[in-house]
Amino acid sequence: MHTQLLVIEELQLTKYSTVRVMAKIKITQVRSIIRRPERQKRTMQALGLRKINASVEVEATDQILGMVNKVKHLVKTENI
Repeated sequence: MHTQLLVIEELQLTKYSTVRVMAKIKITQVRSIIRRPERQKRTMQALGLRKINASVEVEATDQILGMVNKVKHLVKTENI
């Protein structure tokens, strides 16, 4: 039983110690957030965009892609 627990712990350790390389995307704000709903303003702020032509490079997680989808009319995205 003790050896079985050690094997399980080793498997969990290797699962979390592996480096996962995620795709990165570059998000550029191309339109103003003036006269936009508060939710879109907060989404842009969460993405780190505050001014027109400002860009950020982020990992393409599901959460980030969902936020970009909500403000796709305000931003331009590029794969890196």
